[in-house]
Amino acid sequence: MLFYTIVLPIGFLLLFFTFFIVKQQSAAIVERFGKFVSVRQSGLQLKIPIIDNVAGRLSLRIQQLDVVVETKTKDDVFVKLKVSVQFKVIKDKVYDAFYKLDNPADQITSFIFDVVRAEVPKLILDDVFIKKDDIAIAVKGEIQDAMTEYGFQIIKTLVTDIDPDAQVKESMNRINASEREKVAAQFEGEAQKILIVEKAKAEAESKRLQGQGIADQRREIARGLEDSVKVLNGVDINSQEASALIVVTQHYDTLQSVGAEANSNLILMPNSPQAGSEMLNNMVASFTASNQIGEEMKKARSQKKGKEPK
Repeated sequence: MLFYTIVLPIGFLLLFFTFFIVKQQSAAIVERFGKFVSVRQSGLQLKIPIIDNVAGRLSLRIQQLDVVVETKTKDDVFVKLKVSVQFKVIKDKVYDAFYKLDNPADQITSFIFDVVRAEVPKLILDDVFIKKDDIAIAVKGEIQDAMTEYGFQIIKTLVTDIDPDAQVKESMNRINASEREKVAAQFEGEAQKILIVEKAKAEAESKRLQGQGIADQRREIARGLEDSVKVLNGVDINSQEASALIVVTQHYDTLQSVGAEANSNLILMPNSPQAGSEMLNNMVASFTASNQIGEEMKKARSQKKGKEPK
């Protein structure tokens, strides 16, 4: 009865405290009476019950620490930078990671603040955005050298966010908007310039073609007048009489064209009474000359027919 009531339960209890399990990607620190004994890796492990104790466990996975640092740039602009540091415990330096640092996150944060506040004040705000990778490299280089001694490996350092003061961002947006409006105005001006130039070219071409048409028209009229004069000269009418006849004929054609439309009006306003009387006299003289030329043409035709042999 003593065996079943006392010895057996104590044996099961000692057996329970003898075995322990370490999870994958983690390490356990075993101490004996407060003194470091060994580092145990993943799997089923043994220890002396009551004498040995698992003092702590460390994860060997990659961890990430996000730190927000507020500092001032070279052009006196306050800006907040979010720096993300990925790190892990070196498998062979679990002892250093566990015993040398009480809080590794606070240690890494201190290094980040130190490096960022040393690098950013050297740059103006625009360069902070452009050279954020250089800042991240500088942070990693500084932290890597320090944290390796404590058993931590820095995997990657990233500047994930740059947040200037609200008023500064508003000013930057206004500047950007102004620049875009300026570019848009330049393009619009160029477009209007091209439109005006092309319109001027089109008008010039239209005027050129119109002038060429008028010149061709006048050339054909001149040729027609020349032919008319030659025909009239063939019936013994001199050039002066032929010109008078052509002028009268054109005058009648003009009157006929004006009278072809029912709603057309024609007003002839001479500059002075004397000019008006001269115009009327010239018209009468032209009509008289036209009648005389017609009579002479009839006489010439009749004489020509009388002289022909029968």
